[in-house]
Amino acid sequence: MTAATAPVAPALVLNGVEIRDSFAEAFPMAGTRLLITADTPRWAHTAAASMTGFATSVIGCGCEAAIERELAPEETPDGRPGYSVLVFAMSLKDLKKVVPLRVGQCVLTSPTSACYAGLEGGAAIAIGKALRYFGDGHQIAKTIGGRRFWRVPVMEGEFVCDEVAGSTTGAVGGGNFLILARSRSAALQAAEVAVAAMGTVRGAILPFPGGVVRSGSKVGAKYAGMIASTNDAYCPTLRGVGRSALPQEVESVLEIVIDGLTEADVAASMQAGIAAICARGAAAGVVAIDAGNYGGNLGPFHFRLHALMASGATAAKETGA
Repeated sequence: MTAATAPVAPALVLNGVEIRDSFAEAFPMAGTRLLITADTPRWAHTAAASMTGFATSVIGCGCEAAIERELAPEETPDGRPGYSVLVFAMSLKDLKKVVPLRVGQCVLTSPTSACYAGLEGGAAIAIGKALRYFGDGHQIAKTIGGRRFWRVPVMEGEFVCDEVAGSTTGAVGGGNFLILARSRSAALQAAEVAVAAMGTVRGAILPFPGGVVRSGSKVGAKYAGMIASTNDAYCPTLRGVGRSALPQEVESVLEIVIDGLTEADVAASMQAGIAAICARGAAAGVVAIDAGNYGGNLGPFHFRLHALMASGATAAKETGA
């Protein structure tokens, strides 16, 4: 989401790409990591992708989630292929609600799958503690190395999972940047390059489809009941209608939104994505990189683009714009 504020004159250009003097405004979230395994990589991915589906924005989905990375068998508790996923919500209460629902509907049901805690400490997020009742009294608990697991009988065999997962309330949601490009194809190619680079950063995810958002939003709308609406200042087709943040040569804008377990994870992900875009140079069709904020009124985390890209420093937590 971005505010319709006029951009500040550029002071930083990387390989011909303008880095606007703006900041991404992010907010605190609660988050957890889960490890999902299966007999084959295909089925591990199927379970992980299903569990993180329809989780692009807390505005309409209740949580934000995505696959963090693929796991080799030696990285998983049961020695099978797997994927780690991150799930974020606006509060621990919300997180405790969505996690068992998603695991129960999408991992318990998926062939050969298992689900384990990928984060320790913090408030306990129920997995087997909630799902064991599906066993209808035939479920079995076992403690190994201080961790309690549940074995729930299913028609295919049994579903194994940790009783609980750990959590953090130090997560950060809403990190972002905008790609201002000369054409739709140039914007999409830049976004794809950025997403690939950002996928190497652990502890952060890009919750929107393919990691990319075409429908960036602003707070509020002219219609009652709408809490967000199209970000008209960054819509090329509305350049002549109202105040625009776009130069004439920009014909397409895409946004990448980042959630992370820590502020540093979000900063590292933003740096990786923007650097990958700038490495291609202005000849690839990107005019500028911008960011979305609400003047500092939404959240305490302000990721300033110039500070991120000029020095590689982690964004500082602030209390005002």
